[in-house]
Amino acid sequence: MGYKDIIRQALNFMHLDLTKNLEYDRLTKSIMKRTIQSDSNCIDVGCHKGEILDGILRLAPNGSHFGFEPIPALFTRLEDKYVGRATIYPYALSDKSGSSSFQYVKNAPAYSGLQKRKYEIEQPDIEEISVELRPLDEVIPEDTKIDFVKIDVEGGEFGVLKGGKKLLAKNKPTIIFECGMGASEYYGTQPSDLFDFLTQEIGLNVSLLKSYLNKGASLKRDEFEKHFNANEEYYFVAHQ
Repeated sequence: MGYKDIIRQALNFMHLDLTKNLEYDRLTKSIMKRTIQSDSNCIDVGCHKGEILDGILRLAPNGSHFGFEPIPALFTRLEDKYVGRATIYPYALSDKSGSSSFQYVKNAPAYSGLQKRKYEIEQPDIEEISVELRPLDEVIPEDTKIDFVKIDVEGGEFGVLKGGKKLLAKNKPTIIFECGMGASEYYGTQPSDLFDFLTQEIGLNVSLLKSYLNKGASLKRDEFEKHFNANEEYYFVAHQ
């Protein structure tokens, strides 16, 4: 574990949210503790270094878990790290099968994605690589019950959701996802379409993370659109 990871864990433990991302990390882990049971089956889309998958394995040691990470070097490390504990796939999830160019931001891998987007760093070092696209419905066995999904794919979340429509509608898992201006619009995402998909086609409610934990009201479509466009809140939870 690196120095930055240790500091992040300490700040999470003390509930010190120095940045919005640290707050989202803490709230995500709180939602996981509330919703994941020891035998829950979970999916981590955009696995990166495996921080969320580590938490999933601690909370659900008896479940079956799946991670997706298309960056080759990260995939290899994850596959070695979780051998026998989780199934890791090298796919970029989408609503179709095939192959695609992928923007690997070498000096900030967390910003990598299928499309070039706005980057919060100076002089991003981008290497364009080729990745395999797969829909979630084609990868996860149809008879596998899924209880929790985390999606962090730098703007491509709607494609991930649409590619898992059958799985999500059948299981109605808790879904934590990032979404908003600065990334999602580069994929042509309209917030009203994403909201309607989750609420009408999948049958879930959509809330802000803090509101969900405080058992507050779920969002209406116009409220979700406002948050999407303002980008003051860019992490959401879809839930029953």
